[in-house]
Amino acid sequence: MRLTLRVWRQRDTDADGAMSTYEVDGISPDMSFLEMLDTLNEELILRGDDPVAFDHDCREGICGACSLVINGDAHGPERTTSCQLHMRSFRDGDTIDVEPWRAAAFPVVKDLVVDRSAFDRIIQAGGYVTAPTGAAPEAHATPVPKPDADYAFEHAECIGCGACVAACPNGAAMLFTSAKVNHLNVLPQGAPERETRVLDMVAQMDEEGFGGCTLAGECATACPKGIPLTSITGMNREWLRATRKAAKR
Repeated sequence: MRLTLRVWRQRDTDADGAMSTYEVDGISPDMSFLEMLDTLNEELILRGDDPVAFDHDCREGICGACSLVINGDAHGPERTTSCQLHMRSFRDGDTIDVEPWRAAAFPVVKDLVVDRSAFDRIIQAGGYVTAPTGAAPEAHATPVPKPDADYAFEHAECIGCGACVAACPNGAAMLFTSAKVNHLNVLPQGAPERETRVLDMVAQMDEEGFGGCTLAGECATACPKGIPLTSITGMNREWLRATRKAAKR
């Protein structure tokens, strides 16, 4: 395949960025999107040009590091991560636009790399369990009803890639935050901090400058792990419950 790439290039956070056009040839349909970018970078390096900076790690759709807007879609035309997107999703001769996540809370570091540490700070605000457990407990020491376990597992699948924020017209982080809140709040281990967790994490999310949620639904559509839109309504219920309990004290 021969492709035309229009890639966002930006030297650093304070510099102005622009789209640069590159031609790549000999691309196999079985290559992943990141392997195609590796091919481009090899050519740029051989020419003495600065390679395109982009985030990646496991390249197995698990870590959430790969963060690209491809032809206007977070992670591209398939419901998967950028590293698991293959070039057979495109046609010979296509022009492909490659951009970073676009959100005020995710400033561009360089080219396609953005600073997603805002997610880390949301987790630090309450996305953990502090109950001391000592040695590893027996598997069935704490009974968890299967519906609760299924609900927790569904939300624990969130890999924190940020596609929900990139796809949201408001740049909201509600789907990410709700996945982290609901994952822990439904489990017995998370019960002691149930109220403080949701209040603290939502407060930190707002402090980071993410936009407000209007339930447009683009976040759930773009999520490569299928976190449902109902996750947000679940977190809203948790937040209202915590707010009411706090008001009674």
